[in-house]
This record gives sequence, structure tokens and C-alpha cells, in this order.
Amino acid sequence: MFTTRPTLQGTFGMVSSTHWLASQSAMAVLEDGGNAYDAAVAAGFVLHVVEPHLNGPAGEVPIILATAGGDVRVLCGQGVAPAGASVAHYRDALGLDLVPGTGPLAAAVPGAFDAWMLLLRDHGTKPLAEVLKYAIGYAEDGHPPVERVTETIETVRDLFETEWTSSAEVYLPGGTPPAPGELLRNPRLAATWRRLIAEAEAAGGADRDAQIDAAREVWRTGFIAEALVRQSARPTLDTSGKRHTGTLTAADLADWSATYEDPVSHDWNGWTLCKAGPWSQGPAFLQQLALLPDELPAYGSADYTHLLVEGCKLAMADREAWYGDAAEVPVAELLSYTYNARRRELIGERASHELRPGRPGGREPRLSAHARAVASGRRGPCARVRWGPVSRPSREAVSRSWRRTAGPGATPAIWTSSTAGGTWSRRRRPAAGSSPTRRAGTRLPARHPAADDLAGGGPAQLAHPRPPPPHDPDTVARPQGRRARHRLRHAGRGPAGPVAGALLPVGGTACAGARRLRPAGRRRRPQLAHRVLPESFYPRGMRPGSLVVESRTDPQVVAELRRRGHDVTVGGPWSEGRLCAVARDPRTGVLSAAANPRGMQGYAVGR
Repeated sequence: MFTTRPTLQGTFGMVSSTHWLASQSAMAVLEDGGNAYDAAVAAGFVLHVVEPHLNGPAGEVPIILATAGGDVRVLCGQGVAPAGASVAHYRDALGLDLVPGTGPLAAAVPGAFDAWMLLLRDHGTKPLAEVLKYAIGYAEDGHPPVERVTETIETVRDLFETEWTSSAEVYLPGGTPPAPGELLRNPRLAATWRRLIAEAEAAGGADRDAQIDAAREVWRTGFIAEALVRQSARPTLDTSGKRHTGTLTAADLADWSATYEDPVSHDWNGWTLCKAGPWSQGPAFLQQLALLPDELPAYGSADYTHLLVEGCKLAMADREAWYGDAAEVPVAELLSYTYNARRRELIGERASHELRPGRPGGREPRLSAHARAVASGRRGPCARVRWGPVSRPSREAVSRSWRRTAGPGATPAIWTSSTAGGTWSRRRRPAAGSSPTRRAGTRLPARHPAADDLAGGGPAQLAHPRPPPPHDPDTVARPQGRRARHRLRHAGRGPAGPVAGALLPVGGTACAGARRLRPAGRRRRPQLAHRVLPESFYPRGMRPGSLVVESRTDPQVVAELRRRGHDVTVGGPWSEGRLCAVARDPRTGVLSAAANPRGMQGYAVGR
């Protein structure tokens, strides 16, 4: 089978990410004796530099990891809402009906950096300076930006020049963004990391763990915390059309730290899939799988696509009504066979244009006012000022075999997704995923949470100390009944935005395909996306019935989908999705990796 990117195979280590410099940096860590967690942290910080339009260290990062013993754990790097970020303050005092999509009011307590450091301390082996040296090098010496970075900078030129002037100094040197082939430098970021390392080494001495803990304190209470609070207090123009100051305080930063917790899991078609909890929206992906019948139609057919999209609509409607952190979530019932069998009966011959949440255990659905408005065709609160498109996550995955230290077949793997998302890592047999929110330069992150609705009613209501739900983090999948050492790893865009085609056709069918894992083949096939439910990204719009397919999709399939009532838009031949994957064959132990050709910058490396 011809493919634009091969499936790499080997036994030493594999890396896949959305940027070749991050992939190669992670591989360099593995070659230097580091483990998968070390490589993940190094690659994540490189992505902050080379994909600044998609991610940064002041965002959030849901991480899922599987330890050498096989237990799967979640490391929550999703910061909570600041203590002053209340509905009363935003709605009553400031007169807002939706949390702005940019500016300091949109920022949660930054969680990514602390989670990365906790991952490195507890599961890595390298000192902090060794994993940060790759990011420092690219920030200090420069790197050739990809075309998409230049295009994104142009869309926010006015914002940078008038509001985020320090970002203009970095990304508009001489008044113009660097062209592809030129070098883009961020000396302030490099200087920040050098100072952090120096202070951490001075405080922690020669002890590696003490150095990392000292770096966490510098972030939470030192010069970086002071800069974050200072920036939050500066009146800044946001998408409301007005200037606002933020609510982030020194106490917010000092009081929060990343934490470990158990994952939510679901058995499907011989595989056990693990996700972060309902605060992450991760279980909504598991519910999409639970809604599928035992036998699937032919891959890529109209029946297959219709079933996938309609099931996704039902799961995402339940996401709007049930998933969040504002109240107890009936996860067991939402993922149960009985509940989803009843929900599956709602899938008919025609495409549904409705928002149809279910009633697990007879409970009445809790839809937010914004979701009810946009689902009924009315306009919800909308942007008054907009600067270009909302960026989507970058991803990274790393896998390495540790036969010398963990026994035969031990395989650590790492996943990172940067933007409003996260990073995934696993130690000797680890798997992890994360996503920091996008930010400009060294500024505060722009948040796009599902908790943006200030009118109330939904399960993700803005409140301290609850975390605003990030987009769907990545997945650890393993053959059912086995320990976590055998797993398929995949990363993809989740309920934050276009969801169905970007994730399930790759992850779900790879699980269904069982033993012979060829992730590159799945990424080569035409993908799809839809926006039929309120997006997590500001301003949370939706297009009922919409479906975007790549132009390589069979025209007869497109015609049949339109006949069934789908509002089909034919996009470019390689326009949908942003996926990376690594896998370990449960029978042979062979490692595999693949990168998405879409965007022309993702790469897998390994041997």
C-alpha cells in the first residue's frame, strides 16, 4: 500500500510529533540514555518554541501515564479558575455574558509547567538543565518557522502591535514576521529558562529532585509568578471589545500544584482504553466507542461515516449535559452497555440536526444557556473583537524499549499535545498526554474552556477551585485483560473542536484491527470533521448538520451523505486532523510510529 509517510518500526525507541524538531529532540534524549519521560518533557518544551501559535508552558496539560508495573494514572496539569474568577464578577460586575476568548480574564491558573516538572521528577532520570537545553537552544539560536506560524502572526499583527507589544518584539522583528527559511528567535524565553535553571540549581544543590522542586517553586512564587501576576493586572483589550484586568493572584499560583488520580476506562472490542476524568472531557471519547455496534460497516463507506458522526453527536450532546467538574458526573451509567444501546437506537437513516442529551439513571439533562441558544439556531454570546482563527493542538508521542532496566518488553511512551491541551508520558511502560493553552510570547495563555458560559445551567460552570475543562486529552489503549505494558498509543483532536473523523477513524479502527498495527495507513486515508455541537473553543459556535470531508473522499460517499441530510463541505485533500501515533505490538514487542502528513511538518523518528 502506498503511503505518504511510512510506518516506522524498531525495538529501541520511537517518537512522533507535529514538528520535526520536537521529534528529533526527543529522540536525542533517548539516544543519550534518557527515558521516555525525559524525552517527552524535552519535546514538549521544544514545541513551545517552534509552535508558539499552538502552545506554551503557561497552559494546561492532562497527562495519562502507565508505570512499569502496569498501573495507569492521570497527572492533572489543568489549573483551576482563579479565586476571583466567579460568575458574579464576570457577569454582574463586568457585564459579560461569555468569558472572553483572549486576554487575562480568559486565563486559568497555569498548570502545564508544574505537571511537566512533576512528571520529570517522579518518572524521569535527567536533570532539568539537560531536558531544557533543546528548547533553550532553539529559542536562543533560532529556528526556521513553518509557514503556518508566519500566517498566524499576520492574523494577530494589530493585537501584537497595540496590546501585546513584547510579543511584537519577538514575532514581528523589524515590523514583519520571519519568513520560512529565516530564523525566529525568542531570547527572552531562553533567558527565562536559564535564570530558572540557575536559581533551581542554587537552591537544590546537586540533588536532581531538589532542583526540580526548586524550579516548581520559582514558577509558583518566584520571578515568573511575579511576572504572571503583573501581566494579569495590566488592562488589556479582549474579545469583548473592552480592556479588562485579570483575576490571577500570587496566592492562586502559590496554592495550586499538579496532582495524580485514577483514569476512567472502558472495554471495547478486546481493548481497554483509558482517559482522564470527566473534567477533561476524555470520557466522551469512550462513550463514542460505547455507542458503536459490535460489527462496523466498511471503513470509509457512507454507512461507516454516518454511523460514526451520528454516534459522535450523541456522545457530544451528553458532554454538553453531563461532563464537567461542577457536579457529580454519572460516568458509570454514561459508559454502560444498557444506556448506550438505548442511545444507539436514536441513530436513524437521516442526519440529526438536534442537540439530544440522554437521561442516565432518569436524571434530567443540564444544558447551559449558551448550548440551548446555539442549538436552537439563535446566536449565543459572540465575539465583538476577533483576531484570526483559534489554533488547534500540536501533538507528540514517544516510545522506548527499556530491556536493560525493566526486563523484556518494558516500553515507556510519551505523548504531548500543546495548545489548549496537554502532554502524555509514560515511564518504563508509560503513556502520557498533555495540552498547554496557546499563548503569545511569554504572555498569559488564552483560554477557550467549555466553562465560558456565564448564564449557568451546564455541568462545567465557572467556579473556583474547579478546573475549566480542556479539550479531550489523548488515550492509552491496551489489549483487554493485560497489564498496561501492551498498548496502542494514539493522539488526536477531541471534543474541543472538530472531532469525529480526526480521532475515531484512527484510534477506534486501529483497536478493531487488532494485531498488525499500521498507524501510517490510517493517517493516509481521507479524514473528516464536524462542528455540529458547541465547540469548547471560544466563542463556542456550532453548525448543525455540518460535515467536512477531504476531497480524496469517494464522490459517491459524499453524494450519499448529502442524501442522508448531512451538510457536507469538501475541503482540501489533506485538510482534516492533526494526529500522531506510537504503538507496541502485543505479540512481538516491535515498536511502531507514524506522523500525520497534514500540515507538512509532523514527523516520526525511531529505530
